[in-house]
Amino acid sequence: MEIGAQLYTVREFCRTPEDLARTLTKIAEMGYQTVQVSGTCDWKGEWLREQLTKNGLRCPVTHMAKDRLIHDLPGVMADHRAIGCPYVGMGYWAFDESRDMGYEAFLSTWPQVGRALREGGFRFLFHNHDREFIHIDGKPILRRLAELIPPEDMGFILDTYWIQFAGADPAAWIEDLRGRVPCLHLKDCAWGHKMAVLGEGNMNFDRILKAAEYAGTEYLLVEQDDCGGEDPFACLRRSYQFLRARGLA
Repeated sequence: MEIGAQLYTVREFCRTPEDLARTLTKIAEMGYQTVQVSGTCDWKGEWLREQLTKNGLRCPVTHMAKDRLIHDLPGVMADHRAIGCPYVGMGYWAFDESRDMGYEAFLSTWPQVGRALREGGFRFLFHNHDREFIHIDGKPILRRLAELIPPEDMGFILDTYWIQFAGADPAAWIEDLRGRVPCLHLKDCAWGHKMAVLGEGNMNFDRILKAAEYAGTEYLLVEQDDCGGEDPFACLRRSYQFLRARGLA
């Protein structure tokens, strides 16, 4: 398993191409060799490939805007092909009927997108928050999605924090979705549901890392949406050191 940095953590420093280029350099200097591009400025595949190569970085997974996935899938695939990125992620779905983002709307939209990506040589991954653990007819939405959508058409970027926030067990879900979690967001949870640097909260990472290995996870992506006023680069650095101390690279 490889350690990566989820750039959503430092999204405020990725608002322009120049900022994103500087941020990639800072991430590489910490020791990371992998990044997930998410929450940044718009980018073109050829430009991003140049920036990644210059810094010795790879991008195996992204989060893409919903509208672009629906209306410009050929362009999305061209950009991902340019940077050698096999996993195309979608980062959020509200599961809220009042916002036209309900459960049925998900099922009528995203399996088709996943199928088209598979046919283009990519794999579609969906990232959870807490609302995926709302029960419909006795089962969490996440379970229903896993049962109804073929694995080849949709995998998952599970998020340890949001699973625990919803009252579920991150390690158990990682194990249960074995083979469908190539990318995992590692995020610690401290008292009061505060997001924390890895190892500075109460998440059971020994068990989570064992579960990820069992599940066939390839990339462990460090993410901290809210750094509580701390420098997010410092938070990413400490999380990297936490994982390195456990023999991960």
